[in-house]
Amino acid sequence: MINAIFIGPPGAGKGTVASMLHDECGYVPLSTGDILRRAVKEGTELGIKAKDYMDRGELVPDDVIIGIVKEYMATNDSAKGFIFDGFPRTIAQAEALQEMTQIDCVFLLDASEDVVIERLSGRRVCKKCGAIYHIKNHPPKVEGVCDICGGELYQRDDDREQTIRMRLRVYREQTAPLIDFYREKGLLVDIDANRDAVENAREIADYIKRHCSN
Repeated sequence: MINAIFIGPPGAGKGTVASMLHDECGYVPLSTGDILRRAVKEGTELGIKAKDYMDRGELVPDDVIIGIVKEYMATNDSAKGFIFDGFPRTIAQAEALQEMTQIDCVFLLDASEDVVIERLSGRRVCKKCGAIYHIKNHPPKVEGVCDICGGELYQRDDDREQTIRMRLRVYREQTAPLIDFYREKGLLVDIDANRDAVENAREIADYIKRHCSN
């Protein structure tokens, strides 16, 4: 069993690579955003606390996030291990995670600002079914129309260039200490996320087999 962490800017392909590794190797992707939304939807005690902060437009504090992750891990065990995507985001979260489980590898999927902006600003989402397209890499057959349901495609607010640049600035400010934290522990592995996600998934899977597997 291995537990790995994916760190990287928005648009680096962390979720895509984690999904590929789940399909090919059986590792369970653990996205903080997904489990946070799940806890809110299910109305758990911690989910209700998280919703209160989110409704006020405030960041969910570390202790609530840590508690939600801990609950998820307790009820979603995996023989292969977890891939943490979006967690930890702070040193406090990283230290709490170390107390929950062993971390074997931390992959820094780093992509340039230009690549991230091209990937995210070109993304289009169907208003009806949620299907995702890209104006360059995965365009619909008819511009602005979903191939699946015929719904209207739109650009999300957080995929606009100005918002992307702000998200990247916040990422760099928040994540730099975390990168140093794991590099000092000898766990950090640099991955060139400017490449295709398939190449990144293959490199990470090979690294895990060679260095992290028991």
